[in-house]
Amino acid sequence: MAVLKINGEDKIFENSVPSTLKNLLELLKVDQTTVVAEVNGQIIPRGNFQNTVLRDGHKIELIRFVGGG
Repeated sequence: MAVLKINGEDKIFENSVPSTLKNLLELLKVDQTTVVAEVNGQIIPRGNFQNTVLRDGHKIELIRFVGGG
């Protein structure tokens, strides 16, 4: 069992955390083009989502942009 803290809430994964930030976003069905991601206090450029390795205990903030007006 592994845990990520996503937007302040613990998310438990039965086997292990998704291997990369990109994999996590796909699992959560979050469109990568509409989100800003921060891992352990560091903003991750969108081009690095696939290279950002996640580990048990990481803290992740996901901020989505919503159009409107």
